[in-house]
Parts: sequence; structure tokens; C-alpha cells
Amino acid sequence: QVQLVESGGGLVQPGGSLRLSCAASGLIFSINNMGWYRQAPGKQRELVAAIARGGSTNYADSVKGRFAISRDNAKNTVYLQMNSLNPEDTAVYYCNAEVLQRWYDRPRDYWGQGTQVTVSS
Repeated sequence: QVQLVESGGGLVQPGGSLRLSCAASGLIFSINNMGWYRQAPGKQRELVAAIARGGSTNYADSVKGRFAISRDNAKNTVYLQMNSLNPEDTAVYYCNAEVLQRWYDRPRDYWGQGTQVTVSS
């Protein structure tokens, strides 16, 4: 059993910043990829940013230059620094982690319950 707990969401004004955190806990041997997804009402869930264990990153075009993903492997935690936020960033943000629970098993995807980010005046 693995749990992902997000924090840092909330209400922010356009142009503002927010930092999301996601901590994984439970039976964890190692974590491969970690990422942030978001979903607005009536829209598909989309990848915002992802980071591999070694630090390589990928970003959605819509957030490049504004968001930065990072991770602390010792804490099993991934972060998303969001700057220059605009109303189009409003969504529920979900944390994802590809977790290897035992060395002889296959990695499995786990998801957080989501944290609301609202960008509004």
C-alpha cells in the first residue's frame, strides 16, 4: 500500500505563484517517475510535468517557462513550483508516482486524491 498526499493548493490571483508538494509513503522500495497532472471540469486529465528519478523533466507546452518540477528522493516527495499563474491553470492537480514496492516486482502507478488550484481575481 502506497499513499500520495498533496498539499499547497489554494486560491491565488492571476500572476501569482503557488508551490505544490506531494509526499509518498507506505511500502516503497524506490520511485521511478513522478509527475503532476491536472483536470478541469469537462476536460481530459492532462500531464503538466514529470520528472524521472535521475532528474530529467518534461513539461506541457502550456506551462513551459512558468512551472518547475523537482523532487527530493530522500523524502519521496515531488514539488511543482507554479509561477505567473493565469485562470487557465485552474484545475484539480493530481500527483502521480511510479512506485517499485519490492525489488522483484513491477512498478505500479499510484495517484493522490488531488488538490484544488484556483486562479482568480
